[in-house]
Amino acid sequence: MNWNPFSKIFPPKKFLGIDIGSYSIKIVEISHSANKKKLINYGSVSSTIFSEKPFRNFEKKNILFSTQDIVKGIKSILLEAKIDTRKAIFSVPDFLTFFTNFELPSMKQEELPMVIQYEAKQHIPLPLKEVTLSWQIIKGKFLNERGYNPTEHKKIKVLLVAVSNEIINQYQEIARLSNLELVSLEAEVFSLTRPLVMKNEKEVIALVEVGARSTTCTLINNGILENSYSIEMSSEEFDRAIVEKFNINFFEAEKLKKEQGLLQKEGEISHLLFPLIDVIVNEVQKIFYNFFQKEGKDIQKVILAGGAVLLPGLKEYFQDKLKKEVVIFQPFASLEYPPFLEETLKEIGPSYAIAVGAALHKK
Repeated sequence: MNWNPFSKIFPPKKFLGIDIGSYSIKIVEISHSANKKKLINYGSVSSTIFSEKPFRNFEKKNILFSTQDIVKGIKSILLEAKIDTRKAIFSVPDFLTFFTNFELPSMKQEELPMVIQYEAKQHIPLPLKEVTLSWQIIKGKFLNERGYNPTEHKKIKVLLVAVSNEIINQYQEIARLSNLELVSLEAEVFSLTRPLVMKNEKEVIALVEVGARSTTCTLINNGILENSYSIEMSSEEFDRAIVEKFNINFFEAEKLKKEQGLLQKEGEISHLLFPLIDVIVNEVQKIFYNFFQKEGKDIQKVILAGGAVLLPGLKEYFQDKLKKEVVIFQPFASLEYPPFLEETLKEIGPSYAIAVGAALHKK
């Protein structure tokens, strides 16, 4: 038995990572102590438990949250999994955020906020008073106290994220009604890529997350988040095609999709899904080409995330089309957990990637 004399003086900090999807909510509880990250608990709930409507509706370009159902969903997971941690990090999906990146002359760190505010006006298609900005430096160094930059990069590259204040207020209300302490609200891309960035891989990686409402392709270059792109194709479109073809409901479509997948290349399901998946593949190929043209580097590995990527044959199809190494994202691999959970966590890992990354947020 290992005994840590400092464990009572410096107890592990525990955080919840919460991913509110259109049709499900996922929560992961992780404890942080020294260099150890341990999975404590996890759980999910479907929107169908409470009503026929999703947790989020899209009407006339407005996103309507089913706040009461979301709160019920969060509370049901906390109760069922016996989770008593209240510090939570919520992840905001990519279609509710605005991303851009740009270069600036190297400057002192304290000068950056004012410059960001000015530069944001050129890039954000909304009045700045209506949004909250966050950013991170993805390349380059600040000037030192003597105004000197000793590195070869004389410019700094900034990744800028904007979220509307209305969306932030909605998440704050959800946290309050759920009796949770909102430690942080962050863009989904940061949650999604955190387990990979923490590994500090030296390869150029593309993380492709096929979500319910959109697909996100994020590039990680030398352990640094380079850029993120949204693709207008989703797993919901896959299901809708099957629903309309066979005149069945979404649950039956989901079952049929998982049973047949893409393994039968001449099958009816494959025939429906290949054109939709090719939309994603073609956009990803364009992103790779543009990155090579700009940076002179090839993407070396593609990592697939999201519950939809477990569709039988999908990984092999991406591998054949992209001519790259393709693997399924296993975010739980960066955590300590009981060995008997190994197979379960491998199966659910791709769909829990965002919640895991959020719970790994350093606070």
